[in-house]
Amino acid sequence: MSDGGTLVIRLGYRGAEFAGFAEQPGGVRTVAGELRRALETALRRPCELVCAGRTDAGVHALSQYVSVPVTGEELALPGGRLVRSLVALTPDDVSIRGIYRAPAGFSARFDAVSRSYRYRIATTEARPVLAWDHAWWYRGRLDVDAMALAARPLLGEHDFRSFCKASSAVDKPTCRYVSALDVSRVEEAGEELVAIDVTGNAFLHNMVRTIAGTLVEVGRGHRDPSWVEGVLAARER
Repeated sequence: MSDGGTLVIRLGYRGAEFAGFAEQPGGVRTVAGELRRALETALRRPCELVCAGRTDAGVHALSQYVSVPVTGEELALPGGRLVRSLVALTPDDVSIRGIYRAPAGFSARFDAVSRSYRYRIATTEARPVLAWDHAWWYRGRLDVDAMALAARPLLGEHDFRSFCKASSAVDKPTCRYVSALDVSRVEEAGEELVAIDVTGNAFLHNMVRTIAGTLVEVGRGHRDPSWVEGVLAARER
């Protein structure tokens, strides 16, 4: 496909019914599996997908970028027509939010500048309504200021071995750069939540969830904010 290029798809999805983004053995339902089948039907050939970053089971996305090498003829297809085809071919928990053209060799994974995640926590006694399927319902008080203070040592480039799934760190580099990590109270659709927003160059398996859980230990008063710096330095899950 030297005379071709790359299609880049901006994808959204509700992750509740998916076993994560990446295709897996055993026939489990994945985002990549649904998108690949739709693309192969639309383009009438096998397709190879590359995503900006794999997401775990249950994770939702608003802007996940996926790149697909294409021929020159496929690159010239009207974008609107291809969007309509993919919308018709994908299930209703997947959203085709845009299609872009890029040069040959472009990779959604290796050319990505950063990735951002928001982890939501509902801290009310009342059961969340609209946030139910995308927030952790924690029925207790969280000290947001203490959590924000505890998060500061995680900024910058560090070895985040303490914050990833142990089996995924075997013989693999675990240094990552976190450029922003904010803890705040937000209101979404009329419900008050605690939001943990993390931006970095890349993330390890379960890294964001582990950071969130660690900060909650501080927020609930079980640990001092200085404890998080020690967890980071330990490099031990």
